[in-house]
Amino acid sequence: MGKPYKKLKRILLILGITGAVYGVSRYLLPLVIPFLLAWGLALLLRPSAFWLARHSRITLYMRGKKKVLFIPAGIIGVVELLLILFILTMMLYFGGRKLCLEAGMFLEQIPIWVSMLDAWLTGMCHQVETCFCLPADCLVLLMREMLQGLMDSLKQTAMPYLMVNSVTIFQYGIKVFVVSVILLVSVGLILEEMDLWKRRCKESLFQKEFILIAHRLAIVANAYLKTQGIIMVLTTLICMAGLWILKNPYYLLMGIGIGILDALPIFGTGTILIPWAILCFFGKNWGEGLILLALYLICYFMRELLEAKLMGSRVGLTSLETLISMYVGLQLFGIAGLFLGPIGLLIIEDLIKAAEET
Repeated sequence: MGKPYKKLKRILLILGITGAVYGVSRYLLPLVIPFLLAWGLALLLRPSAFWLARHSRITLYMRGKKKVLFIPAGIIGVVELLLILFILTMMLYFGGRKLCLEAGMFLEQIPIWVSMLDAWLTGMCHQVETCFCLPADCLVLLMREMLQGLMDSLKQTAMPYLMVNSVTIFQYGIKVFVVSVILLVSVGLILEEMDLWKRRCKESLFQKEFILIAHRLAIVANAYLKTQGIIMVLTTLICMAGLWILKNPYYLLMGIGIGILDALPIFGTGTILIPWAILCFFGKNWGEGLILLALYLICYFMRELLEAKLMGSRVGLTSLETLISMYVGLQLFGIAGLFLGPIGLLIIEDLIKAAEET
């Protein structure tokens, strides 16, 4: 009876911990994400903020008495964060201006590409008409009626959608602003109270669990950032090389832009390279289109191979375990699951091990 009882106990333990981790990730985590992000930013800013707090002072003379005031580390940390955000905003602004200029040049070419596409479709329709002995221009007229109907339906559906969702977009903007303010204030407060919270965690009944979870979060976050950084650099270099081969005058800027876009969860290299390759094929520029398609495939398979490999080796999971956990996380939590899946698996393993040792 002892062995079956131990198996049942272990199964119930695994199911209980897995259910608890899922419940926390699904319902509690969205409520505390701004504060977890603020804690991470506070950890990054802590060394410089405390150094500046020790070495910065304000001397005041009040009623003939000299008073020395030290600037709190929390205020310094918030100022540092605002300064970093300002620098990033300016970089995005000047980079965005350059991209807008190039986008304007790109938009000027759209009518030419549309006329090329129209000529290609007209030629294809004429060939089909000749092959099947159909009346002249019947397919051309049918195709244009279909395209016109498609454009009319898009206009009819797009405008009401934009009108209905404009309020939602406005509300979302207000929410982002409020969360940003909470994040900034939280960074300052955490810098001031970090030692107090660390003491509370040490005195807590769940000290061991807190340490395990914090340690795993730090390992996975570090591994994720390093992995994405490596893949982004490789993607940028590959795209730069490919665009340089194509003698594109903007190969540096476009390579960096595609690399950054690839690091974003929703987008990827295909957002730029696939439409670009299709346009090249429509323009009968087969060589450039094939090179762009080859660039996309190289970047895609490189990411698929390296992401699981690098993440797994850094967090202590095999490549297959990492891939499975990322897939399960994606199905359960969407894009965020690519990050939450490996974290959840590691936390489940650690909590099961800790529970069995007690």
